[in-house]
Amino acid sequence: MWAGKISVQNQTDGRSSSRHRLASAALSISLALALAACSSSLADMSASTGNMFSSSSTGSRQAQPVTMFVASTRKDDRRAGAPITPNGAHFALNIVSVPPGHRAGKVEQPAFGSPRADQHFVLTNSRAVDPTEFQNQIATYISGRVGTSRDVLLYVHGFNTSAEEARFRLAQIVADGRFGGLPVLFTWPSKSNVFSYVSDKESATASRDALEQLLTDLSHTPGVGRIHVLAHSMGTWLAMEALRESAIAGHPDLDGRLGDIMLAAPDIDLAVFRQQMTRLGQSAHVSVFVSRGDRALALSSRLAGERQRVGAMDPSNARDRTELERLGVKVYDLSGFSDGFIGHGAYADAPEVIRSIGAQLAEPRGDDANTTSVIDAGADRSAPPTDASSLPPLPAPQPVATAYGETQSPSSLSPRMISAPGAVPAASSVTTPTPASATNTVSSQPLPPMQAN
Repeated sequence: MWAGKISVQNQTDGRSSSRHRLASAALSISLALALAACSSSLADMSASTGNMFSSSSTGSRQAQPVTMFVASTRKDDRRAGAPITPNGAHFALNIVSVPPGHRAGKVEQPAFGSPRADQHFVLTNSRAVDPTEFQNQIATYISGRVGTSRDVLLYVHGFNTSAEEARFRLAQIVADGRFGGLPVLFTWPSKSNVFSYVSDKESATASRDALEQLLTDLSHTPGVGRIHVLAHSMGTWLAMEALRESAIAGHPDLDGRLGDIMLAAPDIDLAVFRQQMTRLGQSAHVSVFVSRGDRALALSSRLAGERQRVGAMDPSNARDRTELERLGVKVYDLSGFSDGFIGHGAYADAPEVIRSIGAQLAEPRGDDANTTSVIDAGADRSAPPTDASSLPPLPAPQPVATAYGETQSPSSLSPRMISAPGAVPAASSVTTPTPASATNTVSSQPLPPMQAN
């Protein structure tokens, strides 16, 4: 009798154990699928056909060089999973070649074999520089530029992203958005492994001081315009923490140089985000790009004990809407632009979104539309300038507004937008029209100009 009960119990335990193993395996597979989306998986991006928008070709018959300045806390940028540097960031000048016929929203890479410059994104030049030369070269790059062409776009990548993937993603954003200022990449030691989420979070935490120092150095560059921050996924938490450190140090707006803070699919706990926003103050111009179908953030929330992630909030939900209004941020619902099963990279994968972002960063500012950068306005000249022969010629800034108008109308982008109660639109010499169908603050309307100080 007892033996029979024991036998039944053992069978039950066995079935329970099997179910547990199956559930664990399913969760592991889901984790791998969802969190892999945080990576700029180059082969997938090149071959993707799930985008709801057709990716238009740039039509260029020549490769486009994109010069960027790179600050890295990776001990070795060439090796995935390299640990963090012990002494802060190291610096480099990179040139990435965007291939002829590049299709907006894509990062063309070979499915196998070596990349070809006539078909794929390729790193054509990379040179390490010391911190002093890094700052001097930035001052040299913006010298003589006028208005928004003096601006900096600082990109901070997310979880499960290699240094190469981050470089190519920034080059794609600059090319597709036709950004005419200075691209700067901050890359931190993600292990490029879908199961290293916790490890990556620790690496991001250890990189906060280096990013805060980079923001400070950029704001002190003679003649610099606005410093815009674009961060993705886990990188949004890192960027907001660095800005929070700057605010605690007494520089919440980087001494008047902080421009737009754009958080794409932010993997930030809502309670943490409240504290970060409190430190930055009401003068911060923060935009959040959310998507209801972002499965990567849904799983991140589950890993965090069902704590809500900012990037997964739903503006159509009354409770979420109230919270977002209280935070005073602008929210753009990209649910209709999300591509593929995961829906985590619409900010850069959808051509209409990235072009609109680029066009709005180029909107003239009344206070400094005609301001020219002067290199000798306090620049440290102790380090010699770069020999022109050591790097290919830098491309001339492109006329963003003209190129944008020829390619895409801003009215094609219609995300939801929530403004803080009583928010006053920034003064601008260019006004984005609002469709007649837009009758309230949460409605389908063009992406409005992002405010700047």
